[in-house]
Amino acid sequence: MLVGEIGGAAEEDAADFIRASVTKPVVAYIAGVTAPAGKRMGHAGAIISGGKGTAAGKYAALEAAGVATVRSPRRSDSGCGVARAIAPRAGGCP
Repeated sequence: MLVGEIGGAAEEDAADFIRASVTKPVVAYIAGVTAPAGKRMGHAGAIISGGKGTAAGKYAALEAAGVATVRSPRRSDSGCGVARAIAPRAGGCP
């Protein structure tokens, strides 16, 4: 399970690595989806600037790499993400 946050490009880099090198299922969650653009959120790394580092961009990169993503850290959402990653044909949870 990969847990990331808004700001920076580490999650996009992780998506590239996962696409090229990881053969096991991966599930990801990105914190900060509701953060307003340009606002510093907690520390210097969690700032979105110039359209880079957004949660939407990170989710898109991870999904393009075949990562199952969840939009909430709630157990039910995360569990469904794991189910989708492990058995994608089963469809995860109802």
